[in-house]
Amino acid sequence: MNAPLEPSGLLAPSPAVLTGIRIGCARVSTGGQELDRRIDALNAAGCRRIFSDRKSGKNDPRPGLEACHAFPAPGDTLVVPSHDRYGRSLQDLVNMVAELRERGIGFQSLHEALGTTTPGGRLIFHSRLACSARAR
Repeated sequence: MNAPLEPSGLLAPSPAVLTGIRIGCARVSTGGQELDRRIDALNAAGCRRIFSDRKSGKNDPRPGLEACHAFPAPGDTLVVPSHDRYGRSLQDLVNMVAELRERGIGFQSLHEALGTTTPGGRLIFHSRLACSARAR
């Protein structure tokens, strides 16, 4: 006989306790793109601190992103203007959001209105990413 299934951590709130602190991360890859517009959106979303990069190329170092990942504490939420400006690839995005969750940090993308701090939000986030991957 099979043992009863244990409740899954996938349905638990993550982070378990939100601090209400929102940290912003913005990136543009060309001189023609406007970083100010992205920073304005993050300020309007209530971000307490904003990190940014002006980098292009998939292998360029992104010091703003590195600092942004080092800054949040468990319970904080990392906010980006759009998820496609956060990760360099779909796999990169999935890995970075998973790493944030392991550290107890939430993730929110403003343009797509996606967040990972609730079970439903994580479901929608991963479903939309799967659809994006299939469309490519």
